[in-house]
Amino acid sequence: MLTSLNMSLRASRRAQLCQRNSRRYPFSEGPRRPPGPPGPPRPQRLPLVALCAVALIAIAATSCGIPTDAAPRPIPAKSVPFNLLSPSTATTLPPITTRAHVPITVFLVLAGSNRLTTVPRSVNYPGTLAQVIGALAQGPTNAEAAGGVQTALSSQTAVTGATVNLGIATINFNKAFSSIAGPELVVAVAQVVFTATALPGVAGVSIEVDGQPVGVPLPNGTLAQGPVNRLAFASLAPQ
Repeated sequence: MLTSLNMSLRASRRAQLCQRNSRRYPFSEGPRRPPGPPGPPRPQRLPLVALCAVALIAIAATSCGIPTDAAPRPIPAKSVPFNLLSPSTATTLPPITTRAHVPITVFLVLAGSNRLTTVPRSVNYPGTLAQVIGALAQGPTNAEAAGGVQTALSSQTAVTGATVNLGIATINFNKAFSSIAGPELVVAVAQVVFTATALPGVAGVSIEVDGQPVGVPLPNGTLAQGPVNRLAFASLAPQ
């Protein structure tokens, strides 16, 4: 009987202990094990910025290993590359021509025939109408004059202005142009017309004296007012 009583007491105590543990650890089958002692510390990794800084410091330290001189010093010839010891050759460039020459054609007169003839000339760039008629007014060279080439323009004739508008060249002469008269004036006008219309874009010519338009005589004896062209002086054209 005592044995039965002891067994009942033990069972009652075991039930109370289980009930107490169930309240303390509701989700486990028994009491939790106390945490063990802490393990060894885990190694920490350096951030990427710190690694780059360390690498740069190492590169700078190695690049500073070349000593520098406090002052310039001569280098032995054997230490200089051979291609640096050879003498340099200077290249001389031709002088730059700031004003190029433009070839043109002027019309002078064959002596004894009143026929026009072409003569080559050159003027400075860009070869404007005023430059071309100015070259015509200079007349023949000594060699050309000796060969029978002359001009009907007087030596005092000068060009004071020249423009081109819509294919018509307006050429202004000084008063010396008015001193030319008779058949020589017809030939002089023909020289101006053929020389001016040899330029691209010029189809006709109007002549002025001191800024005033003047009529020009034609080979047929009439007086033309306004622009004239080569057709009006066809009888004087070069053969």
